Amino acid sequence: MTNTLKTFFALVCISTLGMVSALAVAQVGQPAPSFTLKDTSGKSESLADFKGKYVVLEWLNHGCPFVVGQYKPGLMQATQTKATGMGAVWLSVNSTNPGHQDFNTPEKESVKAKETGSKATAILLDPDGKVGKEYGAKTTPHVFVVNPEGVIIYAGAIDNRQEGDKIINYVIQALTEAQSGKPVSTPETKPYGCGVKYQN
Repeated sequence: MTNTLKTFFALVCISTLGMVSALAVAQVGQPAPSFTLKDTSGKSESLADFKGKYVVLEWLNHGCPFVVGQYKPGLMQATQTKATGMGAVWLSVNSTNPGHQDFNTPEKESVKAKETGSKATAILLDPDGKVGKEYGAKTTPHVFVVNPEGVIIYAGAIDNRQEGDKIINYVIQALTEAQSGKPVSTPETKPYGCGVKYQN
């Protein structure tokens, strides 16, 4: 291999590692990255506004079949209702870029929320993908649970439905265990769904 090729592959590796690092900032057991995003009504919402409460972050794209598979039968809405009933704040985050066919304006996103019967506390728009990348959100859905101290206690899939075993709702399990003063038994899982439609 020539020195030129070695240099090229070295640069590719460094670039790839940089991209992976940029997409893996948020970690279980570490403080959740702070952010401020606008909701569908144009109101700014900050993670800091909910300090002292459990917060669930759900990455969302209504054009994704896996999201439809959660919302159409009411599974996600049931989880949202149960979580908020436990005192948690539920923030759905849409990081779809404006150039993608699944992108929704705030008005369209609001309509979609009503059509699906979303029970989220707020739906936040992240069109430049900055927040999604800071969290390392890979799929829709991809969920994170943040405790009242601002630390991530769960990250990954909404449930284990893709595994075909007895269904475990990881979000509700994490909230239940944490609120009972127990460590979260499954703090991290592999998310499943469609890739988040980030800007290149």
